Parts: sequence; C-alpha cells; structure tokens
Amino acid sequence: MSAVTPDQNPSSTSLFSRPAGSTTNERFLISDLCRMLETYLEPEKIKHITQAYLVSEAAHEGQSRQSGEAYINHPLAVARTMAEMRMDAESIMAAILHDVMEDTPVSREQLVEEFGEVVASLVDGVSKLSHLKFDSKVEAQAASFRKMMLAMTNDVRVILVKLADRLHNMRTLGSLAPEKRRRIARETLEVYAPIAQRLGMNNFRRELERLGFQALHPMRYRAIHAGVERSTSRYTELLGKIEVNISNRLEEMKIQGRIQSREKNLFSIHQKMRDKKLSFQEIHDVFALRIVVDDIDTCYRALGACHTLYKPIPGRFKDYIAIPKSNGYQSLHSVVIGPGGAEVEIQIRSHDMDRIAEEGIAAHWYYKSEEDQETPAQRRTNEWLKSLLELQQNTGNALEFFENVKIDLFPDEVYLFTPKGEIMSLPRGATGLDFAYAVHTDLGNSCVAVKIDKYLSSPSTILESGQSVEVITDKKIHPNPSWLNFAATARARSSIRHYLNQLEKDEAINLGKRLYKKAIRAQAGKYVEAPKDRMQSLLKTYQYSDKNALYRAIGLGKKLAVSVVDDLFGKKKKYIETQEPFVIKGSEGVVLLFAKCCSPVPGDAVIGMMSKGRGMVVHRQECPNISQYLDNQERVMPVEWNNETTGTFATAIRLQTRNKPGVMATIAAELATQDSNIENIIFEDRDSMSSQITFMVSVTDRQHLAQIIRRLRNIPEVIRINRPYT
Repeated sequence: MSAVTPDQNPSSTSLFSRPAGSTTNERFLISDLCRMLETYLEPEKIKHITQAYLVSEAAHEGQSRQSGEAYINHPLAVARTMAEMRMDAESIMAAILHDVMEDTPVSREQLVEEFGEVVASLVDGVSKLSHLKFDSKVEAQAASFRKMMLAMTNDVRVILVKLADRLHNMRTLGSLAPEKRRRIARETLEVYAPIAQRLGMNNFRRELERLGFQALHPMRYRAIHAGVERSTSRYTELLGKIEVNISNRLEEMKIQGRIQSREKNLFSIHQKMRDKKLSFQEIHDVFALRIVVDDIDTCYRALGACHTLYKPIPGRFKDYIAIPKSNGYQSLHSVVIGPGGAEVEIQIRSHDMDRIAEEGIAAHWYYKSEEDQETPAQRRTNEWLKSLLELQQNTGNALEFFENVKIDLFPDEVYLFTPKGEIMSLPRGATGLDFAYAVHTDLGNSCVAVKIDKYLSSPSTILESGQSVEVITDKKIHPNPSWLNFAATARARSSIRHYLNQLEKDEAINLGKRLYKKAIRAQAGKYVEAPKDRMQSLLKTYQYSDKNALYRAIGLGKKLAVSVVDDLFGKKKKYIETQEPFVIKGSEGVVLLFAKCCSPVPGDAVIGMMSKGRGMVVHRQECPNISQYLDNQERVMPVEWNNETTGTFATAIRLQTRNKPGVMATIAAELATQDSNIENIIFEDRDSMSSQITFMVSVTDRQHLAQIIRRLRNIPEVIRINRPYT
C-alpha cells in the first residue's frame, strides 16, 4: 500500500451516506429510518422515535405539500438528514415533530407530556410566531428568526433541525411558484448558508449555496456549470500529474495519508467573479488538491514536501492551523506554480481537521459538554452563541437583531493580536473601535484611540490581518451617534445603540422632570407635590408604569408638561408673568437639540420648542421658522443660557468673496488662528466675479463668533458676511 493514496471518490468521506444534493424520488419510510438508527441508537430510543412519527403522521393527516405528496414525507426527510449526522434521539424526534406546533392543533403542552421538555423546546424553537400579529411580513419573519436564534443559544440542536428542514425545502423547491422560489432562495443565501458556514458545516453550506444559486440565478448557474465542465478534462490531466508527483515524494518521506481533488463551489466562483470583476477564464482556483494526513506535525512536513516540488506563490500561503477561522476550520493553504505555469491550490489538514471542516459542530455531537472536551468548532460556536445573547440584550427590536446577525455572518476575516499576544478575529473592514468592543463593551464605550503596531491611530482606522492593536481609553469619552458611521461589527453597533438609547432615556427623564416642575411653578407660583392618589390615577389613565415613564414622555415631547399639570390639578390661571426661563447648559445631550436652521450659540437670545418624539429644540428668537409657533404657549417656552456653559457649538456664517486665487486658504488660516474648526463648507452661488460660501464652524459662544466675524471682515477679498437662516 502506497504512503499517500489519491482518492477517486471524495464524497465517500462525507457526513452523508448519500451524495450531497441527492434529490432521488425513492420512497423513504419510517422503517428505513429505523434501520439507519439501529446502527448507533438503543432500541428503547428508536421506540420513542417511532412514537413521535405516529403522532406527527396523525397530526398531519390530510395535509399535502405543493408537490402533491403527503406532508409527513417532509418531516421524515428532515429526520433522515439528522440521522445521517448521527444525531441523538431527541434531535430526531424534534425533526419528525418540527411542524406540528406551527401547522396542526398539537400544543407545546401536549409535546411536553408525550416526549418531555427538551423535545418540546426544540420543536418550539424551530416554530414560527404564527399566533402573534405583526405590521408586516418582514417584521414577522424577523421576529421568528430572533426566536429561533435565541432558542439556539440554549440548545444548538435547534439550528441543526432548522438547517436540515431548510435543506429539504431547497431540494424540493421546484414545485413552488417562481416568486416564492426566488424569495426562499435569497433568504437561504443571505442567512442560512452563512449560518451553516459559521457553524463549520460546509456540507450543508455548499449544497444550500448550490441550490439557492440555481434557483435565484438559473442562467448564471448554467453558464458557470458549463465552464467548469469544459475545464474538467484539461485540469484532470494536470491534477493527475501533480497527485502522482506529490504521492511519490511523500512516500519517500514515509508520510501516510490520502490525496483528493476538490472542485470549487459554483456559487463561490460566481461571488469571486462578481466581487473582483473577473471573467471565468480569470478564475485560477476552480480545482485544487487536498492532502489529508495523520496529525499536525505531518501537515507541516507535507507542506515542505510540496514546496520542494513546486514553487509557492508569495503572499498566497495561509496557516489556518495556527490561526483557525472563527468557525473552527483548520488547514494549510498554499498556491503553487504547477506544470505549464498553472496555479494550483493545495490544502493540507489532518483527519480530524478534515472531518470538522466538512461537518463543523455536527462532527463531534455534544450536549452540555465540559469546556476542556470542546473541539475548536464547538468552542467558537459557544463564543458566537454568547455574542448572540449580548446582541439580543442590546437590540431594540427583531428587525434590528436580524440585520445585526446578518452583519455578523461575514465570511472574510482579519486576524489581530492583543498586546498580550492573544489572537482575535474580526470581519474584514472592522475598525479599531470594533476591536475595542470585541475585547469588552466598557473598553469600546470609552475608546478614544488605538495603537496599531505601536503607532497611535484613530478608532475609525480599518484594521488589517497581522496587526497588533492596543486600545486607548478615557473615562470622559462616551459613545455618540457618529460612531455608527464607522463601526462595522454587529456587537459594536448594537452596543453603541444600546448606550445611546439608555442615554436618551435618562436625559429625557431629567429634562421631563424639569419641565414638569417648571409647569407647576408657572401655574401655582411655586412647586407643590401632586397628591399620590391623583398621580397614580393619571399614570393609569396615560398607561405609564411609573413617574419616570411619564417624565420621559414629557422630555421627548410626547406629552406636554402644561397639559399634564392641568390634568393633575385642574385648569387654573397660570402665573406666566412670574415664570422663570428654562435654563440650559448646552450639554444636556440627545434630547436637547439645537436647530440647524439658525444654529444658536451661547449668548444668543433663544427660545425652546417641544418637538414630539425628539425633545426640546432650541432656536434663536428671531428665527423665521419659529415665528408661527410663538403663540402656542404649551409647546414654546422662554429659554436662557447657563452662565457656566462650556464646550463648542456649530454655527453657520455666510461669506460673499471676490474670486481671487488663495482666498479659501486665507479664510481657513484665519479661522485656525481663532481656534475654530471648519466642520463643513457649502458653495451656494458662483460667477466669474464672486462666490457665496457658507462655512459651518465651531465656536464657544456669541463673543467668540463676533471676534471671528470681525477678523474675516478685515480680509480684502471678503465683500459681505452674515449669519444665515435656512
């Protein structure tokens, strides 16, 4: 027996007992399933599975699929796929029963009584939220998806049942209407195939992608398939020569294993052609060789043997053994120059790595195993499940959670090092801020800068593989909405939104409380506490849980403080003439906004208007956009600046300038000497003689602004300058 054997039938090592993608029409019966289960399950457990089949068959009695076949054939096919993965009895029962709660009168309580809590929970996790009402189909799908993913965090078998369910649905997609077929195919490619990849289940992922691609883009599928078929004969001879040469070299080195050829997934070819704008002829890794050996040490010895035979292409080597992918995938990848100058990819891995690469989390099925027994795939799956829980806690609704999970399913990754030398993986395009949040939420919330390979950089800097990243924090720094413009990972974006939502809630409560007390003083001449019974009655009428909920509604402008006080105390004469203006510092946060139409700054005479859902919007008193509301004393109120106002404020100045070379540079330099930053420039009108330019600049107060305007007037090219209204 030779040391390395070329494998003529790669699928023989597959997870499945039949070729992936098989859509044979043979009748599969419960007796066939039982014969499969007898190879690894105890008779008593098979008896329970048979009982689950009888319950499912009775529940689905009279129901049929779009193809016309009896509905029970579908759950039986799903159970078959689970059995091919050698899943446990509870998983098989859940597969057989997975549609009874959704499509039949069988309840969760009945399943608990008949088959136990675990099986009922698995079935419930897969079932859609059909009993709830939603505003749209998209929202209903997102809510069901969130329910399934959260159930998966408790028991990963939920997603395995769902993937097996989706796989059979994709195999039988032909009987559906074209529009529904395309919708399901798109959802499969966008969500379920990436989930399979995230779990390391490449057998599932490849077939889901193939079937989804074929259904969504049938013409592209046929064209690429034909191209691969034409290339097969040419590459067969080439790969055959390389196999023989490598086999002989490894035999000389007494390395045992097997060599098999690999054909690139048609959907992967399509993605590469689309993303890199390549023709099919420019794709050089359609075919590859895979060498499977006994252990890690032998992997590197085999790599050395290949490189002595064929010259490796610089920059095309990847060591996923030392740095596994986020789904636990491990292998050595090297692209070499083969006979005739052809580029050939060689993958080298151990038998365990090969099994995990194909089957992922299903390779070594476990349930509540100890941490020291976990495989890399299991460990990374557990880490991902924990991140899903955190996403759920920081996400406002099902649609946002759905989008965040989709963001988190990026296949491309960068590998980074912490200051202690630990390896972290993030999606390609991740920034320093994403890295900070990946380490810890508190670190992200106070991130002010990052050191990339010991050089200070902005948190918005995009990271590249191999870099060492250190997070610089400042307790005075907190998330702001602009961070969402460059945060790439779902964890970072959800954490930022969670902080901002909480900040808005706290600030709205504080603002609402101040407005409420101010309204009482305006009516009674002084602040008095409302009787507890009246307050409780009012909260019940408004349907608020407590006073903080009421204060928040007032702060966001959903309830007017004056109306609330009238409802509490009854309408009385208001002592408006004794009312003190509402004092602002300018740093109240997201529920106190400065109108962009007039850009007020400290020192301006200002007025406040309550805007429903936004809070208080502060305008300059002479702003034309506020004039029509001045008589509405419930929404408009006098406002003045606190003497201790600090910070910078954006405001607009409009200049008419002569068209001379260097005028923009002169204005920018003058602003810099006045410690003012230019935040935006708008060219409004321009002719051969002059230009009208609006600068958005940062100032500390009206006095600072006046000083800037005086200095700009001294520039000879400036014809006119003023503060505009928009």
